[in-house]
Amino acid sequence: MPIHLPPISRREFLRRTLIVGAALATPQVLWAAGRKTDADMFALLADTHIAADLGRVQQGVNMAEHLQAVGRELTGLRRNPAGVFVVGDCALSNGRPGDYESLVSLLNPIRAGGMAVHLALGNHDARDNFRQVVKPGGEERVANLQVSLIRSGRANWFVLDSLEKTLQTPGRLGAEQLAWLARTLDQNANKPALILVHHNPGKDGNIGGLKDTAALFQVIRPRKQVKAFVYGHTHDWKVTPDDSGIHLINLPPVAYVFKEGRPSGWVRATLDRYGMDLELRCIESTHVRHGEKLRLKWRK
Repeated sequence: MPIHLPPISRREFLRRTLIVGAALATPQVLWAAGRKTDADMFALLADTHIAADLGRVQQGVNMAEHLQAVGRELTGLRRNPAGVFVVGDCALSNGRPGDYESLVSLLNPIRAGGMAVHLALGNHDARDNFRQVVKPGGEERVANLQVSLIRSGRANWFVLDSLEKTLQTPGRLGAEQLAWLARTLDQNANKPALILVHHNPGKDGNIGGLKDTAALFQVIRPRKQVKAFVYGHTHDWKVTPDDSGIHLINLPPVAYVFKEGRPSGWVRATLDRYGMDLELRCIESTHVRHGEKLRLKWRK
């Protein structure tokens, strides 16, 4: 089943705010609900690591404050993104129900601003607890996995589920999910395809990433409509080319970094006919890489 949190009305947002008390109904949020949407712009997030306790600090970072900062920036844009993606590790450590309750409350201002949120699962998530709180709906396309296809005007976004076991560092897609991906790519070959997975491409001898990377690349490399592979997990920000011309986009964490000096934040992606423009938006606007822009051209 796909994991989509659709926009909510101002009235519903105010009601939830009164009940949960985890977000403030600022004029900025309510103003954002009336804005136009940029159909070609998307917000890419990863590794939010939200705890049930909104005051929780990990590695010197209050994760809730970081996600709130992203929310304020999104609701302060001149136009709404057409979608917001959170690429896994939504929860702090082992995916407790309270973590997801806090996550939803922190995402509500974004939704009240008129934006839909699409989520993937990572190794710090727990699928059953997530489903208990978020209650995903729609057709279950791969048994017991959260996969989805989001169509936009210029691209098709494929959100995959690489959670194999909670608190186990590497991930796996599995044969059934890869078969669904191949079949669905073939059925939707008319637009560029962008793949979103929590885990990074694995390497020989490195068990920290996606275990079945080779099998995934056997699916996506020959299908020329696949232009980019977007992932999180490593708490780093970099873009590297695959030998086939697919762009490998490592999203920074919204939460904390693993190495001092790396940026935390989100990435603004804007699509056009020939490629995608990326802009790094750091939590700390004074970071040396804040506002860094990259132009990615689609492989032919």
